[in-house]
Amino acid sequence: MTPAEATVRYGVDDFAARAGRVSHAADEADGDFRFNTGLEDLIRAHAVKDAAVLVGVIERAGEARMVLTKRNERMRTHSGQVALPGGRIDPDDASPVAAALRECEEETAVPRDALRPVGQLPVYLSGSGYRIHPVLAVIEGDPPMRPNPGEVETIFEVPLAYLMDRNNHRRGSVEWRGKRRYFIEMPWGDQRIWGVTAGIIRTVSERLYG
Repeated sequence: MTPAEATVRYGVDDFAARAGRVSHAADEADGDFRFNTGLEDLIRAHAVKDAAVLVGVIERAGEARMVLTKRNERMRTHSGQVALPGGRIDPDDASPVAAALRECEEETAVPRDALRPVGQLPVYLSGSGYRIHPVLAVIEGDPPMRPNPGEVETIFEVPLAYLMDRNNHRRGSVEWRGKRRYFIEMPWGDQRIWGVTAGIIRTVSERLYG
């Protein structure tokens, strides 16, 4: 694939069009169990807390890039980890989409009116007990981005073409509670994209780009 072809295939407009064509059954789920044989029933049983994340893509100089955050080292859970903007769905949130937009604005200062939802993926079940609703969106224009210091250490962007290329997806593992657990990771400079975040990105790659 030439650079010009990659620009079109992984462009913002193409991403939005593909996201709009994604469909799935209401009870369909993806999750960490895909990488851990024998744990599906356990993960399904314990994933009971609802959360939403924003898979946001922005155009920079003709290139589509995905916006990611690195969590503050002082956070009580998942401190220092790379994440998609998001968090728990509050009772006041009208929908998972509303929750994802709110969380993105709170964490990155990107105003909600600059976020255009274009699709949703199946719920992603995490081994940490969450039912995560991934919302696909285009970040329009060039809105300001400022990390919320109480939650986010930094905001960074990765080319969509890099993240969608499964040659850049590696299988990692860790010993947890006496068992070997497996996950996807995607190295990018000095940032380690892994775990649930990488798992959701992997699902984007599979669902949108085959």
